[in-house]
Amino acid sequence: MKIAVIGTGYVGLVSGACFSGWGHDVVCMDKNAQKIASLERGVVPIYEPGLDELVERNFAAGRLRFTCDLADAVRGASVVFIAVGTPPRAGHGDADLSFVYMAARELASLIEDNAVIVIKSTVPVGTGDIVQKIIGSVRKAGSFSVASNPEFLREGVAIRDFLEPDRVVIGIEDDRARDVLTKLYGASLDLRRTPIVVTQRRTSELIKYAANAFLATKITFINELADLCEQVGSDVSHLALGVGLDKRIGTSFLNAGPGYGGSCFPKDTMALLRTAQDHGVALRIVEETVTANEARKRRMALKVVDALGGDVEDLTIAILGLTFKPDTDDMREAPSVPLIETLQRFGARIRAYDPAGIENARQVLSDVELHRDPYECARDADAVVVVTEWDDIRHLDLASLKAVMRQKILVDLRNAFEPGAAERTGFRVSGIGRPTVARHDVTTATPSSAALHVSAARKTDLAYFEMAGGSNDNS
Repeated sequence: MKIAVIGTGYVGLVSGACFSGWGHDVVCMDKNAQKIASLERGVVPIYEPGLDELVERNFAAGRLRFTCDLADAVRGASVVFIAVGTPPRAGHGDADLSFVYMAARELASLIEDNAVIVIKSTVPVGTGDIVQKIIGSVRKAGSFSVASNPEFLREGVAIRDFLEPDRVVIGIEDDRARDVLTKLYGASLDLRRTPIVVTQRRTSELIKYAANAFLATKITFINELADLCEQVGSDVSHLALGVGLDKRIGTSFLNAGPGYGGSCFPKDTMALLRTAQDHGVALRIVEETVTANEARKRRMALKVVDALGGDVEDLTIAILGLTFKPDTDDMREAPSVPLIETLQRFGARIRAYDPAGIENARQVLSDVELHRDPYECARDADAVVVVTEWDDIRHLDLASLKAVMRQKILVDLRNAFEPGAAERTGFRVSGIGRPTVARHDVTTATPSSAALHVSAARKTDLAYFEMAGGSNDNS
């Protein structure tokens, strides 16, 4: 099948590369000539494990092309995906749909008869109706279809999510779109018995926002319970396991931390709230989720200040991990940013390390000494703060880390380290959702430690420590 993908951002590039991997003839189009030239040279502009190889392999096989020419991209295409950005409008919170509507206007006179236009960008309810009208002002009714096909890609594991999805959601208003899209996905996913949810276009548009709002709420719920655990002498990791093993709840997105970030959850929860307000509906739970998450990001700075005795003036703090989650270079809405800004206002000097996000961090942080080596970052620091649980950070040698520091304080905002091991190394440890009162060893305080622990293999089966690719965010 000939497929055109408009937009080579995160969603468009991953989708186009994966479709070509299924054997389809794919052309990815973008107006950014520099980006297209880089892609043709094999330089992928985003950090996503496995994407470089996937693009290179299918480009070499001739199944994947890149162009700035929209007419060239859609010529002969039976399916055209709109995968352009829908960033939040400054000061409004709702999605900026100008790129979607621009794409629709430009596509109207270029698409083939009977082409299916598929909106893969995350858009508010009713966007497909407007795209239908825009194209319908140029083309005869019935000569094209407009469908919705939201993406559910998590940064860091996006290729796996595309090729092995939990479900595929298709929103259609006519039989042609249903037949083409179920054929497109069904042929590749039948063996995996992946559910394909076919519904109305407006319902499909709402599903993406509802899913992300629910997951954001789940993260905020466990974060607030972590605060309670610290006060009553409980351990949030045991609490999350005990709650999450209930199949009605599930273990995913129950990792307590400094708050959610990224390109999806903050934007999508705000856009959903604006849609609800426009229709006179109150989404109180989502409203409180947004408010609590924003407050939490900055409140984490107070946790660092407390660990340093209540004053960080002229102290050096090393931040380990800057991106909003591991295995991405994405700094959008990263909890590290408000944390650092708040500590700087308190007078701290900040050094920071990240395996992939340094260049993007330069665009959003100021007066921060950036390092590409974690031990150099921690040299002469008064505290180390773990903000993103990269594997590189989880596997640091704690003795070597302690040896280069001035004060031996570890503030672990992701519970990346086992606290007993860190304390035996000589660190004073402050984690998330762990008791502030004297801690009791649960393995000796009960008749059988097996009752409170799940084997490492079983934890893997449960995906307890995987939780959305190792983080609490899916996009």
